[in-house]
Amino acid sequence: MPIYPELNKRQLAIVSFAKKKKTFQTKDVFAVIGKEFDVERLTVVRDLSFLEKNNILKKQGKGRSVSYGISFRYLALEKINIEEYFSFPLSERKARSLFNDEIFSILNDGLFSEEEMERLEEASEKFTKTKNKLSKESPAILRKEWERLIIELSWKSSEIEGNTYTLLETEALIKEMRLAQGKDKAEAQMILNHKKSLDFILANKLYFENIDLDKIVNIHGLLTEKVDIKKDFRDHPVGITGTIYRPIPRRKDIESAMKKLIETVSMIQNPFARAFAALIMIAYIQPFEDGNKRTSRIIANAILHANDKAMISYRNVETIEYKKAMILFYEQNNLSYIKEIFIAQFEFAVENYFR
Repeated sequence: MPIYPELNKRQLAIVSFAKKKKTFQTKDVFAVIGKEFDVERLTVVRDLSFLEKNNILKKQGKGRSVSYGISFRYLALEKINIEEYFSFPLSERKARSLFNDEIFSILNDGLFSEEEMERLEEASEKFTKTKNKLSKESPAILRKEWERLIIELSWKSSEIEGNTYTLLETEALIKEMRLAQGKDKAEAQMILNHKKSLDFILANKLYFENIDLDKIVNIHGLLTEKVDIKKDFRDHPVGITGTIYRPIPRRKDIESAMKKLIETVSMIQNPFARAFAALIMIAYIQPFEDGNKRTSRIIANAILHANDKAMISYRNVETIEYKKAMILFYEQNNLSYIKEIFIAQFEFAVENYFR
């Protein structure tokens, strides 16, 4: 079952109308929809009631003062055509430029639809069975599988950040400490820092059953070890390549947003929703000078591992698609594409590790 019901053409037209208007009354939408679809006012009233009950529209006021507006939750979860969205130049995308505190209102156990949860739980059950079987029958192969996952996650997470090491060069670096010729030592350090943070997660599984600010700062510290990056929340504004979105500029507001994130995550019972919230929000808040998306991916994996779920290597996602998904979230607060990637990459991890 999807998060939202399938809409007919008339209801979709009302939704389209609502997106263009901040608020509107029944008479406003009837003047357009009634004429376009040749229906009575009562039909439009029923459509409005249906859309409001399904949290697609929000209703305000009483009696003659009743007005409607599009639901922020609907805008955050509706599927967006990613190719069409990025076909427009940045200047024409009507993007949000500032942090939107309203995003916290949708971070709960209902982030995934029933159908999406069935996919995640089915994959998770398969992972548990195969990993437990391997643990009993061949602990040596189990260790090799953890090593393979760490290598591939370290490589892919680094590649997303612009690292030029190949997967085979990453394997040689992690297993033999062999530096790739012609590559900057900082790239090797980034990969080794990933491995160190993942080793810490595997060695301290229960540590991440609950997430707090210190744990996030600690993981960021491991990911940026021996790199000239402040190991605490930033004091200055930062920009993000490819988008007009500007993260929270002031430290005190960063701290406030991060505390709110911790409070929100602690109230989410579903480990998939909890990991996903951490994944998107640490990147969205950008609390550190650098290393924010790396930290978000590792913290999300730490949450999954603490709850006996498969960790996600992202090996099978194109870097540009991951970046598009995050930019879509920054600019529109829309979760559809990054959620699609999260689910697909979780399923990929289950099918490709510990088999």
